[in-house]
Amino acid sequence: MARKIGSRYTAHQILGRGSAGTVWLGEGPEGPVAIKLLREDLASDQELVGRFVQERSALLSLDHPRVVGVRDLVVDGNDLALVMDLVRGTDLRTRLDRERRLAPEAAVAVVADVADGLAAAHAAGIVHRDVKPENILLDMEGELGPGGSHPALLTDFGVAKLIDSPRRTRATKIIGTPDYLAPEIIEGLPPRAAVDIYALATVLYELLAGFTPFGGGHPGAILRRHVTETVVPLPGIPDELWQLMVQCLAKAPASRLRASELAQRLRDQLPLLAGIPPLEVDEQPGNGSAEESQEEPGNKPEPPRERPKGAVPLVPPGGASDSNRDTHTSMRVPGPDELAGGARGTARAPRASGSPRPGSARARAEALRKRRLRLGVGAVVLAAVVGVGGWLATSGGDDAPPRDTENSAPAEP
Repeated sequence: MARKIGSRYTAHQILGRGSAGTVWLGEGPEGPVAIKLLREDLASDQELVGRFVQERSALLSLDHPRVVGVRDLVVDGNDLALVMDLVRGTDLRTRLDRERRLAPEAAVAVVADVADGLAAAHAAGIVHRDVKPENILLDMEGELGPGGSHPALLTDFGVAKLIDSPRRTRATKIIGTPDYLAPEIIEGLPPRAAVDIYALATVLYELLAGFTPFGGGHPGAILRRHVTETVVPLPGIPDELWQLMVQCLAKAPASRLRASELAQRLRDQLPLLAGIPPLEVDEQPGNGSAEESQEEPGNKPEPPRERPKGAVPLVPPGGASDSNRDTHTSMRVPGPDELAGGARGTARAPRASGSPRPGSARARAEALRKRRLRLGVGAVVLAAVVGVGGWLATSGGDDAPPRDTENSAPAEP
């Protein structure tokens, strides 16, 4: 059913839903558009509406081929909407759900496109703050690039900043999607351009491996991993590309590349990646460590579970959002003591298929089985040694000295 959005636009059908609102296929004076209608509770927040209007000029001025352009911002009664260019295609998350991982050449080409868009935004003083596959659109009508990749465009600029108002988050909340949050955000520092580079490098890792480097388990465990753990290497990619990813996933923001540098260096890697198939990276199914799932050592390990793709939702089932990959959701900032304690889970380490995850109930049961086996073998060896010793003592021959039976100590069992 069609509905009017302001005086200039009409929304015809829903294209998708997210935690911040609903995206509609719409019509405007210049033709088809995409209309992101924010939730009504956001539209009733006068402080947010004020921030929305303040950001209008910055968002409208961001014009780049790798950015989904914002054409208009509408504030009309309970409607708070961004009118955007319509991209004929799909988002990167949908492609990942279908293919699980991309060939390195296609993955790098997509991320290089997004880095170009980020470079333009950062030059304009705009930080995206929520770079993830759901916010990367693939233009199916565009000319194919390296590895058969479709042109990639970054969308939802400014939404995280709009919703992240001081009154909503105070000083103890963070905004974003756990799998892609830079360490400095988790530690309570203001987001700068480097947070987008960290998130984009996480996306590249996910495109290659099929999972994010620090994802899985409880959101609190994911946040700790970002701060305390190092990224696990991926096999089968050139060392130059891996070192580039490591630099962009550095804990220190100053160590990361700028977006323009990242785009150029990624494109320099494309000739080395031509023809390389998607990586064969195995990962133990299931989420989190034994401590996170509260498994007991004696319990029978649960059967493997399919790992949720993408970010772990922060809104519980039955909450306001019907998205299974929520964003812009407030969460408590971990204290220094919690972060210093290290991650109770482990990073998503590529390992042989079927091998247990370190620290899991299955791994502890396997270690206990091996320990019992070693103890059993040791007991057999000890019994054999005692038996041989007794045989030598009783079969020493005629020249053997007599035993002092009165002063000898009783044999130990």
